[in-house]
Amino acid sequence: MRVAALVVAFALLLVVAAARPSAAKPGLGPRGWAPGDLPLSMSSAAVTAALWAAYLLGALAVGLGLWLGVGSREPPSWPGAHALQRLWPVGLGALALLTAPIGSADHTNYAAYGRIAAQGGDPYLVAPVTWAGGLDPVTSAVEPPWTMTPSVYGPFGTGLQTWSSLIGQDNLRQTVWVWQVLIVAAWLTVRLLLRRAAADDTARGRVDLLWTANPVVFGVVVLGAHVDLIATALALAAVLLAARRPWVAGLVLGATVSTKITYGIAGLAILWSWRSLSRTILVGRLTALAVSSLSVFAALHLWAGPHVFEQLQKAGKGISLATAWRPVVNLLSAVMPLDTARTVVSVASVVVIVVLAWVLLHLVRSHPTTEQTPPARPGSAAELAHSALTATFVLAAAYALGAPYALPWYDSLTWATLPLMLGTALDGILLARLSVMAMAYVPGRVVAMSSEVESLTLGFRKIAGPLSAWLVWLAIAAVARRGWSRVSQPPSPPPAS
Repeated sequence: MRVAALVVAFALLLVVAAARPSAAKPGLGPRGWAPGDLPLSMSSAAVTAALWAAYLLGALAVGLGLWLGVGSREPPSWPGAHALQRLWPVGLGALALLTAPIGSADHTNYAAYGRIAAQGGDPYLVAPVTWAGGLDPVTSAVEPPWTMTPSVYGPFGTGLQTWSSLIGQDNLRQTVWVWQVLIVAAWLTVRLLLRRAAADDTARGRVDLLWTANPVVFGVVVLGAHVDLIATALALAAVLLAARRPWVAGLVLGATVSTKITYGIAGLAILWSWRSLSRTILVGRLTALAVSSLSVFAALHLWAGPHVFEQLQKAGKGISLATAWRPVVNLLSAVMPLDTARTVVSVASVVVIVVLAWVLLHLVRSHPTTEQTPPARPGSAAELAHSALTATFVLAAAYALGAPYALPWYDSLTWATLPLMLGTALDGILLARLSVMAMAYVPGRVVAMSSEVESLTLGFRKIAGPLSAWLVWLAIAAVARRGWSRVSQPPSPPPAS
């Protein structure tokens, strides 16, 4: 049953992504030398049903895997099993490259920003629809509500978008396909990093259960082709490198923050893992990390120009529909100005994120990052990497669960670090949360929907999204309370002789 659910879930996702443009898939114009579409048209209702079914079946398959302990089993030993284990993710990634992105129109934004930068413009200052008088074949394809929005992404991300544009030239489909290559490479890189960091077969099994063969993650971040996946790969690399090569880790961290600034939590996680080092060693590591990361950060921002942070400041005031905070700001705005309500929510969200981080830190423990017999000694590279990975998961999950503005693909770093955590009830809680979030943003575009589909999906987003967020908070509190009550119970007295 589990395998059948996985196959059907992946098949539905790939069919929607390979079909003609739909409510989930923007049209990208002439194919050029990039892959084209299947001769299959899908209505907005059919697309919504297919994606909801894919995410439900995918969540069911992963949930069954957690319940049956799939990730803890011994790897198969029949001839060719090892080769298949290495090749099937590559095959799945190749299938993704035969499709076009679904779930949003963000990839058209990336192509437009890269196009503007490649032609000498400033994507942080110019609205896509205004470039070249609105006649450019790439920038004119940006869809509402982003037609007048300059870039909010960091200069390293913009550099990759520019590189994609230089290869794709004035063909939008070609430009997007080059970006998809980067996305699939980032997804496979995360798997490689996780499996190399895993200490045993149980951890490696969790990598493929929760990351590689997870249709919900695959549909949201890989077929969605979101820049968050590239930032996730960079952040994970920086965290794993920091224990042994802080200079190199700093270079990668600088690129991470310069892709999407919220992924700077990787730097905080690294600093947390170094808290017990001696002063001399700590100063040396801090110097290496700071000098190398700031050099990359400064160089990239000098190249990008002075307007990098302008749109980021505006975007920081947003509150998305499917978070716990949207109903709160709606209620507060009835008794106070909207800006004041947003400020109150922003302050409250910081408090919630801090509390969530504190609770999660006491709930989770990660697998060791290398096989150690005996266990890694305090201050060793293995112990530092172990601590940094745990802190990264805690910070990423707390931010994703508590931030006022959150979208399904914002969970990318959470799911890239969850496989190396020890299995707990959090696995199921986070799986349910991501599944609801993914379904809340189906079909993905704000156009090409029938009025019935728009009403249904928007209603689901406004109701199921916040409700699931509150339930997740309550579930985490219940798990924490149960764990702490067990710790506080006195030990049972020994039996009478």
